[in-house]
Amino acid sequence: MNSVAEKYVKLALRIGSYDNDFIDAYYGPQDWKPKTETGEFNDSVYQVLNQQVNSLLDEMEALSVYNATELEKLRYRYLYKQLLACKTKIFMLNGVTLSFEEEAQALYDADVPVHNEDFFKITIDELDKILPGKGLVSERLLSFKGKFKIPEDKLKVVFNAAIKECRSRTIKHIQLPPTENFSVEYVKNKPWGAYNWYKGNFFSVIQVNTDLPIYIDRAIDLAAHEGYPGHHVYNALLEWNLYRKKEWVEFSVYLLFSPQSLIAEGTANYGIEVAFPGNERIKFEKEVLFPLAGLNSNEADLYYRVLELQKNLSYAGNEAARNFLNGKWNEQQTIDWLMKYNLRSKESAEKYLDFIKQYRTYVINYNVGMDIVKNYIEKNGGTDENPSKRWELFKNLLSTPQTPGGLK
Repeated sequence: MNSVAEKYVKLALRIGSYDNDFIDAYYGPQDWKPKTETGEFNDSVYQVLNQQVNSLLDEMEALSVYNATELEKLRYRYLYKQLLACKTKIFMLNGVTLSFEEEAQALYDADVPVHNEDFFKITIDELDKILPGKGLVSERLLSFKGKFKIPEDKLKVVFNAAIKECRSRTIKHIQLPPTENFSVEYVKNKPWGAYNWYKGNFFSVIQVNTDLPIYIDRAIDLAAHEGYPGHHVYNALLEWNLYRKKEWVEFSVYLLFSPQSLIAEGTANYGIEVAFPGNERIKFEKEVLFPLAGLNSNEADLYYRVLELQKNLSYAGNEAARNFLNGKWNEQQTIDWLMKYNLRSKESAEKYLDFIKQYRTYVINYNVGMDIVKNYIEKNGGTDENPSKRWELFKNLLSTPQTPGGLK
């Protein structure tokens, strides 16, 4: 597989020269990158790239009879699915438009459950009962959450405390590369809330977007999701265990639009629960982060009840993407839906639509990915009652080649 893996990396880098978002990270040999300007994607480019990916898939088919170890089988499945994502991306660059459902399956190896309005109305009705004040639920929600906004001059100290706690909890269960580290930058005018730019050599740059209000719960969310035990740990362990130690070169590149991203986002979101089981997160936030942010915790219990209910509304974002990308809704209809059923402000809904436009079906990776990871770990014994087993299974997902289909 090593020969196929090298060709896969070079093919991925070539595809990435036609889409700046496709290659999320690369820390392999620099001379593997395309040496000349690629120009515009055209039919001749399509023919060459499509022939290359088909040839690699044929080589993989020929390897399917190889008597492999369990880890090698995982590697095979991973590489095969990544190549299918490459093939899909080549088609899309050539002008092929897939439905939301087809694209999610082809790029992320996942089926996306459908949720109708009634599903979201149940949660919104519950929020209507418990939120203070009268009027639209969305307006009351934003007003209530405003009490828990981290002041901009407190962001750094709050995030640093959250990062320190997340790392402390992670290293008790996962051995990290000795030199791992990351820096944090605060940015504006981005379509996402935060981003981990993995640079290789176990180092990340984490950017936090301050365009929209950042509430107190987001400190742990982002510290864990982007840092420990999320993206930073995931990328560092893959580089350490598979690229550096085993010299599996396919792990020198991270394709954003591929099944790897569903695993990455799913583990990053579920990692928050792994690091802070039960009420430990709420306890830490109340005792440490609230005072650092200068926030009053008198209504914190209601705040956490609201947040728990809000989780159900995350799937409204998937439905917005589904209908927008399938051409059923225009921009205004999509924004209206996000405001009504995702309970976003107009500004936040517009920002989310910007994300859909740029990253398309990637939106499913956060909740569908978490559901797949959570179900896999818990059905294999990684429950609240057995936290050590949960950490063991979680670490394995971060350290080995995995595909969404392989976790079902």
